[in-house]
Amino acid sequence: MGGASFAELLAHSSPGALPRPAGTDVGPLAPHGTTIVAATYPGGVVMAGDRRATWGGQIAQRDVEKVFPADESSVVGIAGVAGIAVELVRLFQAELEHYEKIEGAPLTFDGRATRLGGIIRANLGQAMQGFTVLPVFAGWDGRRGRIVSYDVVGGRYEEHGHYAVGSGAVFARGSLKKLYRDDLDEQGTVTALIQALVDSSDDDSATAGPDQVRRLYPLVYVADAAGVRRWGAERLEPLVDDILAGRRSRPDGPGAPLR
Repeated sequence: MGGASFAELLAHSSPGALPRPAGTDVGPLAPHGTTIVAATYPGGVVMAGDRRATWGGQIAQRDVEKVFPADESSVVGIAGVAGIAVELVRLFQAELEHYEKIEGAPLTFDGRATRLGGIIRANLGQAMQGFTVLPVFAGWDGRRGRIVSYDVVGGRYEEHGHYAVGSGAVFARGSLKKLYRDDLDEQGTVTALIQALVDSSDDDSATAGPDQVRRLYPLVYVADAAGVRRWGAERLEPLVDDILAGRRSRPDGPGAPLR
């Protein structure tokens, strides 16, 4: 190594000590939230998330919260780097509260969805480093429940019926394609979403199914004309027990009728 610079020597002997250049994916160094699902029904919209955060191949946290009220009529779910995602949600909540205090009325649903896209776009530099955050926004717009998804640069897309994001999203979407109907009521929609999370946990190691031993159930929020409310454990427990009991005889869950 005669004549080599110190940086070259360090790269040869201890490459891990070098600073990471722009574009290097360092996302796996931080805990990640995983799967979020959402679906509309005639009276509103439901969003649910599993409770696991992963760090590489390890479970970083078993009871993480990934779905939050954004304001009195909307919710936001997070997938991606957990720490940045939570800070993004806090900023979004603060901005909505500030707007309502200044203007005397809440921002419209479309205005909220657009503002969240702007916050995601502001995170683009960190996303290019691998610290990606992909939220889902849903709520009651005064007439119906709506779901909005985003790409990494803040582009927003209206979703219809149901949507899923995160490491287990492909499995959750496949499950919802067979279980979802647009005439489900609130209970039926919650059931379909929990079934989708269980299906996802079957095939994606980063997604957690309901944990009956620790009494850790998916986080479920509903937004409708009455506002935003969370389903508590006392309401989720019997529903989860029924779902898992049904899977003892049919591990792959309920099928869709052929017609």
